[in-house]
Amino acid sequence: MAKILRTKGIWEDVQPKNGTDFQLDELQTIVGGYIEIKPVNEREIICMDEEGKVKGKDINILATAMFQAYYNTKDFVVGDVLLCYKEEIK
Repeated sequence: MAKILRTKGIWEDVQPKNGTDFQLDELQTIVGGYIEIKPVNEREIICMDEEGKVKGKDINILATAMFQAYYNTKDFVVGDVLLCYKEEIK
C-alpha cells in the first residue's frame, strides 16, 4: 500500500482513486506541485514536488533518510511525498 510521507514526520496510507495506479492530478495534489520521481529501492519510488526547494518547503525527514541511503548523498527531500511501488505509477 502507498503512503504519503508528511514533513511533520508522520505518514498515512493512501490508495489510487481508480484502485490500481495514481493519475497525474492525484500525484500533483499529494505533493503540491510538479512531479519528480526517484527510486528509493529496487521496488519503490518517491514522488515529490520538483520545485519544492525553490518554494522553500520543509525538509521531509522520512523521505530524506530513504533517499540518502539509496543514493549515498547528503542531498535532502522537501515537502510531502508519495512512497509507492513502481507499478502504481504509469
